[in-house]
Amino acid sequence: MKFSGIDLHSNNSVVVVSDEEDRIVYQKRLPNNLEQIRAALAPYRDELVGVVVESTYNWYFLVDGLMDAGYRVHLANTTAIRKYEGLKYSGEFADAAYLAQLLRLGLLPEGYIYPREERAGRDLGRTRRARRFTSMLAESTTRLLIPCAMSQAVQPSGQAAREELIAGSSIGRGAGNEVGVFLVLRTRLIVGPAALRAPRIVTTGKTREHV
Repeated sequence: MKFSGIDLHSNNSVVVVSDEEDRIVYQKRLPNNLEQIRAALAPYRDELVGVVVESTYNWYFLVDGLMDAGYRVHLANTTAIRKYEGLKYSGEFADAAYLAQLLRLGLLPEGYIYPREERAGRDLGRTRRARRFTSMLAESTTRLLIPCAMSQAVQPSGQAAREELIAGSSIGRGAGNEVGVFLVLRTRLIVGPAALRAPRIVTTGKTREHV
């Protein structure tokens, strides 16, 4: 019997195949090319009990491609795994081997593999929730930072202060609204009001100096 663990990254995957005694029989870093990964697993296909894929943002192509090829695929719920504590070795190859070992032991926390037709709605909902959270975080942080920033320099109050903070800083311009204010105030607290002012150019004779 063989077990495979795949440590999936943005542009490459670490593929490990181990036996029933956790001895590594294959390990290699491969580009995120479905054909290359399937070719690497092909020699062990008849013996493979399953293939564990790490649950990352880009798992769809790999899980779908392996399932289409007839492999039994498991999606590892990485947030539920106490990652690699007590292992003698660490690193991406050890991580992939550990996924295979958890599968062999029957201890693998698994994530749900959403049907393809349901993923678009799920992804849209996650994006909306993430945007709402970011907006709420920026607004809350801004409300906390405004009193601290205002204590460093006298500023107009209310909407005028917000507009001046954003318009007067290259850091805030383009971000807009609460996020822009958040970025400007955070910088003001860290490096001081001077960091938000554009340098003045002073002409003295034939030279121009930044002040």
